[in-house]
Amino acid sequence: MRKSFSNLPLTGVKVIDFGQYIAGPAVAMLLGDLGATVVHIDPPDGPMWDSPANAALMRNKLIVNLDLKSEDGLAKARALCDEADIIVENFRPGKLAKLGIDFAAMREERPELITISIPGFASNDELRREQRAFESVVAASSGVFTDMGLNRVLMGLNPSFSPLPLSSSYAAQIAASATVLALQSRQLTGLGDQIEVPLAAAVMEGLCYNSIQVSDMPKRYLTQRENEIERRRIEGLPMNVSYEDLQELLDPFFRSYMCKDGRMFYVVCPSHKNHARRCLEVLGIYEEMIAEGLQEEENTYKPQAEWKTDTSLGVYPMPKFWADKLAARMKEVFMTRTSHEWKRMFGRAGVPGAPQRWLQEWINDEFAEASGLMIDVWDPEYGEMTQPGPVVWMEESGEEALTPEPRRWVEFNEALKVLRKLRTDIPDPEDGIAQEGWLSGVRVLDMCNVIAGPHAASYLARFGAEVIKIDPAHPLYDSWNTVVYGLSQGRGKRSILADVKSEHGRKAFEDLVKSVDVIFWNAPDSQIKRMGLDADSLRKLNPEAIFCKLDCFSGVRRGVRSDYIGYDDLVQATTGIMLRFGGAMDRPEEHAHVGTIDVMCGFGGALAVAAALYQKHRFGRIGRGRTSLSSNSGLLQIPFAYDFRGRGLFDEPSGPEVNGYDPLSRFYSTASGIYILLSAYETDLPRFRNVEGLEDFPDVPEEERAAFLAGAFQSLPATEWIERLRAADIGCAICQNIDALRAENLREPDGTPGTDRGSYSFSLYHDHPSGHQVIQLDPYAVRPTRGRVFALAPTEKFGSSTRQILNELGYSDSAVERMLKSGQLSESWSEEYLPS
Repeated sequence: MRKSFSNLPLTGVKVIDFGQYIAGPAVAMLLGDLGATVVHIDPPDGPMWDSPANAALMRNKLIVNLDLKSEDGLAKARALCDEADIIVENFRPGKLAKLGIDFAAMREERPELITISIPGFASNDELRREQRAFESVVAASSGVFTDMGLNRVLMGLNPSFSPLPLSSSYAAQIAASATVLALQSRQLTGLGDQIEVPLAAAVMEGLCYNSIQVSDMPKRYLTQRENEIERRRIEGLPMNVSYEDLQELLDPFFRSYMCKDGRMFYVVCPSHKNHARRCLEVLGIYEEMIAEGLQEEENTYKPQAEWKTDTSLGVYPMPKFWADKLAARMKEVFMTRTSHEWKRMFGRAGVPGAPQRWLQEWINDEFAEASGLMIDVWDPEYGEMTQPGPVVWMEESGEEALTPEPRRWVEFNEALKVLRKLRTDIPDPEDGIAQEGWLSGVRVLDMCNVIAGPHAASYLARFGAEVIKIDPAHPLYDSWNTVVYGLSQGRGKRSILADVKSEHGRKAFEDLVKSVDVIFWNAPDSQIKRMGLDADSLRKLNPEAIFCKLDCFSGVRRGVRSDYIGYDDLVQATTGIMLRFGGAMDRPEEHAHVGTIDVMCGFGGALAVAAALYQKHRFGRIGRGRTSLSSNSGLLQIPFAYDFRGRGLFDEPSGPEVNGYDPLSRFYSTASGIYILLSAYETDLPRFRNVEGLEDFPDVPEEERAAFLAGAFQSLPATEWIERLRAADIGCAICQNIDALRAENLREPDGTPGTDRGSYSFSLYHDHPSGHQVIQLDPYAVRPTRGRVFALAPTEKFGSSTRQILNELGYSDSAVERMLKSGQLSESWSEEYLPS
């Protein structure tokens, strides 16, 4: 295993991993990549999911095969657990305890122990907790497949299947971050925790931007697609828009264009004051469009009725006239160069754009290899293998994380010996500090924009951190990006507006930096250095502060695209997600969920900060945490993000018509017109003997299974089939939608985070600061036993706390007035919270 001396932040931490499939093993993989010593326990016959992906999920792990149903196997498992700091499992609620591994009892004996359970549905969800909660069952139950975005609604494709393991990936990042937050808290209190993160709650949090509902949303924020959906519903027209016609409803700065080399190039630069202009300049048509009447409104935060023109460059969405005009010219120009040429031109000009790539291309991409986003690992089963690199790392120890130990099978005695060599120093609880939340007393400065970084900071607030969000006195992003997204990622924060490059703004900013424990920023290295937040400069301002950087393309090492700016959608294009979802190079589709990778990257940022806090408390080292959208894409695609000599085709389900993996795992229509998802394996075939109406199914030839089931399921309504299948313990679910989940799980805010409300929980804010009625998902995925989770206050208007924060920093009221009058600091961007 790892060298005896290591700079990795979790060095010396001992983990027992009972996980199977993805979520549990991925948590332990993330901990192992950060330096923890992990012993994984498999059944005697090997893992329940036999996949080459296990080579990555099991790296840095010693694997011991034990039969937990035997006295000997159980005794050995308990002996390993006795040495652990952390134990991970992802079975149904209570299953491991029934086998004799009882977390509550273990923590009675060892209060310093940290346990993390990742069931499919919450243990306090009486309706669903006993269901067979495979990945696709959780997705179907949580509205994932019926809310796959505006494109699929307009094309009439509902439900729509995606093979991305969203639930497990989100849960892995949330659970890993929660585990390490509990670990760093233990260094102060001497006490561990018992934590649960249900997959269903995790996927809802990962997709929280899809489930928010704002009443009376101003029409300026409605896209052409949303208007077309409303028109068709009012007029009773079918949703049958072709893919080609659908493209003409997309914003010109948020779509793919065919290039000279036959490859599509994805442009993602709406909503920023400079990006759209730079895009047209790179294409050489900016002056032309200005001459034809395109204007740039100076203040887009005024009500649109007060603008001098009908639109402005840099706002989203563009109205139809200008969207059509711009797209027509952009199509012509993109055909004059190859996608590779445009990639370099856009990247160097600071414009977010990237060619569409297949996953196979990304895995073998030179930049991905050079940067450490993809790494080579020798595996005892597959030989030399390319795997996703570290998802989260520290700047000072990232190089070490690039050379993981391959998985290794050992006997029980060797694993026990390895664990016993390690000792973790923690305080006696009587000597530890009293702490309400894991981060109570921690002060965070959030300098980020869009989703990933701001979401990381908001996530920390639920554990007691005080979070201050700083934004420019004069916004660079359109209000669609700042205010609308901010409704989700601004919760639990106070807001100050300051131009940090100005005299007064810089002074206030430096005073803030001196006052905090953690700083988040999503900016390229060059910008960080200019701001004086590189390691050497920050050490002079605040030697104790932890800095965390989130960005688009970074890996551990620098490469040619490390400083290219970008967003979630660009990483979807670069790493093959959009081509898989669309099915072909000439029809890429964004994976429909807002924050598909963004929110997961935010949880990764929280894990980086948690690891940095732990190594600060344990070793006295001040670290700089890192993660990126691109590194998180490896975890999101873990079931197929690998390559080795002899690997078969990259043939995961793709395209709009795909309905699952195979006849045992796919959608079926029922007599009620409602779709159900069947999720079964070959080993489940005998169970069908116990399903009335499907008793003969195990005898059906493999090539006739789909037709047999399609005919059978048409004979009864969905609810009847679900009842029969679940009685036989076969994985299945009705394909729910988010509207129904919201309606069934809605409550009035009561000052609690919703962790007591099962797998789904939403709150209705009648008196939201925005003046609109807002329904939002609760901050409820992490359920500790000891540490407190706080309900988050709704997002305040940008700048609302500027005066208060300045006063707290020691500025007098008269000084604050002078600073505000200078325009270098501000208390508001607009008269209205959500500009109309």
